[in-house]
Amino acid sequence: MNTPDFDAWWMPFTANRQFKAQPRLLTEARGMFYRSADDREILDGTAGLWCVNAGHGREEIADAVSRQIRTMDFAPAFQMGHPIAFDFAARLAEIAPAEMDRIFFTGSGSESVDTALKIALAYQRAIGQGTRTRFIGRERGYHGVGFGGVSVGGIVNNRRVFTSLPGVDHLRHTHDLARNAFSADVPEHGAELADDLERLVQLHGAETIAAVIVEPVAGSTGVLLPPSGYLERLREIATRHGILLIFDEVITGFGRLGTPFAVDYFGVKADLITTAKGLTNGTIPMGAVLCSRAVHDGIVAGPENAIELFHGYTYSGHPVACAAGLATLDIYRQEALLTRGAGLAAAWRDQLLGLRGAPHVIDVRTIGLVAGVELAPRGGAPGTRAYDVFVDCFRSGLLVRTTSDIIALSPPLIIELDQIGRIVETLRAALNKVG
Repeated sequence: MNTPDFDAWWMPFTANRQFKAQPRLLTEARGMFYRSADDREILDGTAGLWCVNAGHGREEIADAVSRQIRTMDFAPAFQMGHPIAFDFAARLAEIAPAEMDRIFFTGSGSESVDTALKIALAYQRAIGQGTRTRFIGRERGYHGVGFGGVSVGGIVNNRRVFTSLPGVDHLRHTHDLARNAFSADVPEHGAELADDLERLVQLHGAETIAAVIVEPVAGSTGVLLPPSGYLERLREIATRHGILLIFDEVITGFGRLGTPFAVDYFGVKADLITTAKGLTNGTIPMGAVLCSRAVHDGIVAGPENAIELFHGYTYSGHPVACAAGLATLDIYRQEALLTRGAGLAAAWRDQLLGLRGAPHVIDVRTIGLVAGVELAPRGGAPGTRAYDVFVDCFRSGLLVRTTSDIIALSPPLIIELDQIGRIVETLRAALNKVG
């Protein structure tokens, strides 16, 4: 293949000068594997970017997309409709948690988060609670890159560089290495941290708070698991004070934990759920917000000729994205991928926990088919050790993700046991090499 000109593309979330000095290029993908520009097989340990849950190169999705482009490439969704968007929404409603069967389509996870925040404001106003305009996020939360998501998120670099919305506060994060390192399940300690919401209610007044948003499992900041009882406690406090609870399931949705959604795994009811990524198996950008009937019906009231929610996107319910989504749901159903992870979770956990004692490893966290391997940082150079492990793994035929000094893993849900072993041994070899 010809070497591309690297100058024009300003790459996202990338140290551009570092990358372009030593680029890592992927050129093909099939099943569990990428192929690199130098013709090496790369085992995908990250489902692309947490999104290719059914594996790469699915012909069913490609065929559905091709058919739809030839039939109708685009149609407006403002005061118009097309059947495939209604069909896709109905199919999503079938797998959605109980009473979460009203679907608003977006173009990405970031758009889903901003949409959910707007829906929360609109709902509170519609039920006569217009003073509720404040949002509560959580430290070390990631909710995309829109101004709403950055505001409720808790990533330091985002909040330092970009202006945040007014009237936002944050719960403390739940990461507690001293008490919870190498937990074989959700951490035992930390449910009391949910009481931060009660503290913020007392500080700001419940009548000012519209919603609290958390990831059930914080993925992008290092696979941070909720302590046992934490989400239940958060739900109880939110309900008692009339605050909506939004679960950001852009990562955990569509089988990542061995259940269709994290709310199914934890048995905790949300009012709104944000999704994207696995919605179309990563093939066509798309997101969706799953709304409870109570929230939807609270807004969709009043005069029939009035626009109930003054919000939407040019690409909401895009017909080609819907075609990809329908084909993806077909694969999930036919291959039982939304629950397959449950049968592999124990082997995944046991093999990853086998890295305890490997050089630099200070914690391993797993849930479903996702894992975080935390490394001791180098003095004065945080993040560099994990980056070196990432590069070594790539050279050895494995794609992993890093966030600070944490290695994040989230393979396609079609993974086999021998491939789990390959991921762990490649990672172990890299840890043994990196100083």
